[in-house]
This record gives sequence, C-alpha cells and structure tokens, in this order.
Amino acid sequence: MRLVLTNDDDIDAPGLAALEAAVAGLGQATTVAPLEHHSGCSHRVTTQQPLRFAARGAARFAVEGTPADCVRAALHALTPDSEWVLAGINEGGNLGADVYMSGSVAAVREAVLHGRPGIAVSQYIKRGLPLDWKQSAAWLTPVLRQLLAQPWTPGTLWNINLPHLGPGTAAPEMVYCPLDPHPLPVSFRREGDLLHYQGNYHQRARAANSDVDVCFNGRIAVTRLALV
Repeated sequence: MRLVLTNDDDIDAPGLAALEAAVAGLGQATTVAPLEHHSGCSHRVTTQQPLRFAARGAARFAVEGTPADCVRAALHALTPDSEWVLAGINEGGNLGADVYMSGSVAAVREAVLHGRPGIAVSQYIKRGLPLDWKQSAAWLTPVLRQLLAQPWTPGTLWNINLPHLGPGTAAPEMVYCPLDPHPLPVSFRREGDLLHYQGNYHQRARAANSDVDVCFNGRIAVTRLALV
C-alpha cells in the first residue's frame, strides 16, 4: 500500500515523525509536508505562484505551501501512484468545529476530492501534562491498520483524535462517534483598538458520545466525515 504522509505543523514536527513511526510496516510511505507551520489555515491553496520543494532524505519532501498544496503536489507530481493520504499527528485536537479550520483535515479532504481515501490524525493536549509521542504512535498503529483495511466510501474521510492520558498509560478504547455540533467557546479581551482572543478550548460544550466527549473522556475518537 502506497501512502502519502503530510501535516500542517511543518515537516520537522514531532507529530509527523510519530506518524511516520506509526505507519512503519503498514505500507510504503512518502512524506510531502509543508516547510513552515500552517496550523489553522484550513483549505487554502496556492495557484498564483510556483510551489518550491526540496528533498529531505529518502521519500521525504518539504514544500513551500499549505497542507492542501502538499497533497496536490504529491498526487499530481511527486508520488502520483499513492493510494492513501494520511495527515498528522496534529499537535492539538481537531474535534467538532475544529475540522473546518484544520489544515491537517483539509489535506485529507483535498485527497478525497481527487479520488483518494484519507485519514486525519490529531493528538489532544492537556495543559501541564507531558506528552509522549512514541506512545501516541503505538496507540495509532492498530487504529490505522483497522481503518486501512475497511472498504472506502467515496466522498468520506476518517478523523482520529487521540486522548492525552500521560506517559505509561495503557492503550485506550477506540470509539466510532459523530462530530460534535457545538461552536468553539469564543471571547475577547479589549485593549484599545485590539481584540485579544481568549476562548477556553478545554471548557467547550460537548454532546454526549460525540467526538469531543469521547476524546475528553480518555478514549480514541474515530469519526467519519463527508464532503457534503
């Protein structure tokens, strides 16, 4: 199985290294990731200027573009025979309303638009708790193995969110669940003509058994998203 790996945190991000470790043995992977950080860029693409790319070792490319640009470049130039696109592991959750802003989810959405199945993976992070990326990779491998083996429904993609349980915790339960419908908590502090965003992500509303609820309660949330 030929895989494209990408992210929105940049090609040197520890989460991308964790994804590369997680897919070892699952297929032949080529990494095509942004040179710079593009978290929250959603589905922005580059069409008015060329995309510069550079090899970063065997089967690794850094692209001066967005996550969606990376998928376009991979599928139509750098590794056109690829069968799946995987994005992540994003440093921070992509739950509920986050999927509309996420560059990682947009990368997989771009793949689906071009007729390739894909999986976006994110790691929810609690403040003040150490994160073990090797543990995240170990939890992720069996989840990916299960999803890659399933028949793909065109027009859909998978969105995985790993809980943050701290180093040394046993692998949590994997739960198929719907996307949470609530908006993110938004508030601003005014300072002259400046508005400082200060919404508290960790205090967001959550519907019972939705992806937010599942992940915040310490389980792996797996959600099927549709383009329409």
